[in-house]
Amino acid sequence: MINHSAGPPARPGLDGPGTSSPAAESGASAIRPRGPDAIRRTGLRARLARPLVLLAAFVCAACGLVYELELVALGGYLLGDSVTQTSVVLSVMVFAMGVGSLLAKRLTPRPVTSFALVECALALVGGLSVLVLYSGWAWLSEHRATTAGLVGLTFLIGLLIGAEIPLLMTLIQRIRREHPGKAVADLFAADYVGALIGGLAFPFLLLPSLGQAAGALLTGAVNAVAGAAVVLWLFREEPRPRARALLWAGCGLVLVLLAAAAACTGAIERAARQALYGAQLRFAAHSRFQEIVLTGGTVPPGPRAPGQRPAPLRLYLDGRLTVCGADEYREHEALVHPALAQGPSGRVLLLGGDGLALREALLHPSVREVLVVEPDPVLSGLARRDPALAALGGHGFDDPRVRVVNADPLDWLRRPGPEFDVVLSDLHGETSGGKYLSREFYALAAGRLAPDGRLAVRTGPVGRRLWATESGLRAAGLRTVPYQGAAGAPGCAAGAQPAFVLAGRADPVLGLAADTPLPQSLTAATLRASADRIAALRPSRLPPPHSLLG
Repeated sequence: MINHSAGPPARPGLDGPGTSSPAAESGASAIRPRGPDAIRRTGLRARLARPLVLLAAFVCAACGLVYELELVALGGYLLGDSVTQTSVVLSVMVFAMGVGSLLAKRLTPRPVTSFALVECALALVGGLSVLVLYSGWAWLSEHRATTAGLVGLTFLIGLLIGAEIPLLMTLIQRIRREHPGKAVADLFAADYVGALIGGLAFPFLLLPSLGQAAGALLTGAVNAVAGAAVVLWLFREEPRPRARALLWAGCGLVLVLLAAAAACTGAIERAARQALYGAQLRFAAHSRFQEIVLTGGTVPPGPRAPGQRPAPLRLYLDGRLTVCGADEYREHEALVHPALAQGPSGRVLLLGGDGLALREALLHPSVREVLVVEPDPVLSGLARRDPALAALGGHGFDDPRVRVVNADPLDWLRRPGPEFDVVLSDLHGETSGGKYLSREFYALAAGRLAPDGRLAVRTGPVGRRLWATESGLRAAGLRTVPYQGAAGAPGCAAGAQPAFVLAGRADPVLGLAADTPLPQSLTAATLRASADRIAALRPSRLPPPHSLLG
């Protein structure tokens, strides 16, 4: 250590208590030696102090952004309307970070202890946030309770993240006094680069390999180690021995709690899903795109009553019932059969891949080829492999006429490709921000139609969404006729009765093919009657179509 004749007084942190020697060159703090080994250790610690604090800022920023993305993704899964949930989480998070920065001014006199406590709290809250929010959504049926939980967790995490930068800035200045602008530049550079790494790690590493719950718990553990333990090691002279022991114990307790939560994650998810869905769980998984849950299809355990049938097969996507085995044929018959009744139908493009609309399309002997474009490979794989769901779909994916492509339908439609006689959209329009109900989507789908081709689209119940869909199809240069299928069975309907729109370059004609077995729920007369009923409700001026720009 090089000593100078004058320098700033010793400071807490890397300055040892009771040191009478002047500060080191460039304003670095002197450390009280305790023998040759201690001198070597403290010299190494002094050289590593600044890089390690910047590394802590880097890791904390990465963890903070992972927490934020976890809440955005889970909010979209659980509450729907991903645009709204993203806006709520981002705005509340930034506001809370500002509040946390203001409150951190009271913590700067004791930055080491304060930073360790903040990081332990952030690791615990952020790590458990996914399990807490998911469990609350499963056991508390109130939509507002889940929204309040999302906002509350976002605010608390943002508050703790906001306190980090002022405390880290104080620690940086304790290591070496320098111009504030330079210190802020270094600290923000580490923070922003860490945010980049966290933002990329979430979709490409944590979510595919660990899932949301385990990914958040691992992030919390990394946060606790990097944030609290590194600083407690660097600045171990500042806290009193008892306080230092308590801080280490607190950090260890956080790690133990996160490890216990990780060990119980599977049991917690199973219990929550059992409380939410009730029936026997056949399959449950979080893919990159959605939560997929399949229930029923088997006889409940226990003594079997005479004539007892298996529980209806139900498919839930992000908690919304999309397929009910006792009722699903009504919607899929209504989507497929009117589109294949008139004109050529040798080449069919099916957008959406749970296999049930595919079953109906393959009933038509004129169909020579079906191309299925499904964004989620987990869903299409489940439809092929699960015995009950594959049987319900008539094992359509094993038909040699069928080919499956896992790609985003909107992106796939933009690529050069062949024309099709029939395009069927079995996508749920409320997912993915409504892009599968946009005029851009309809224009791209219309561009894949052969000259005499037809396009059939599932929409919501008769109302604004139906009229906006019809407006979007007309904006794509197509002529339209909206209609409905048969009403759902009591106790198994997944919401209000949906409507459909059949479109083509010429006026579409509703009917059923003569060379195909008659559908269970449709007749040509009921189709035309539903079209007349809806036409009487159509407003004189259709609303503007939904656009990707809003």
